[in-house]
Amino acid sequence: MRDPIDTYMNTLVPMVVEQTSRGERAYDIFSRLLKERIIFINGPIHDGMSHLIVAQLLHLEAENPSKEISIYINSPGGVVTSGLSIYDTMQYIRPKCSTLVIGQAASMG
Repeated sequence: MRDPIDTYMNTLVPMVVEQTSRGERAYDIFSRLLKERIIFINGPIHDGMSHLIVAQLLHLEAENPSKEISIYINSPGGVVTSGLSIYDTMQYIRPKCSTLVIGQAASMG
C-alpha cells in the first residue's frame, strides 16, 4: 500500500503565472523550470522516470544545442539500465549537463 503522505505530496504541484505582452500564462513549476533548462530527478530511478528525463534532455538539445542544462538529483538509486539511459543521453547530447545533488545520489542496482 502506498504511503498516503507520499500520494498527497505528489498531487500538489505549485503553479506559477508568467506575464507576457500577450497576457498571462500559468505553468506547473516543473514545466517552468524546464523552460529555464532545469531538470529534476527525484526518487528511485526506473524505466518510467528515465524515459521522461531522456525526452526532456533531447527536447532541450533540439531547442538550443549550445545552452547548458542543469540537473538536480535527489535519488536513492534504482534500475541500472534506466540510470544508464539517462547517463548515455547526457553524454550524447551537445549541451553541457551540470549536475547538483540535493539530498542524496546513491548507486543504481
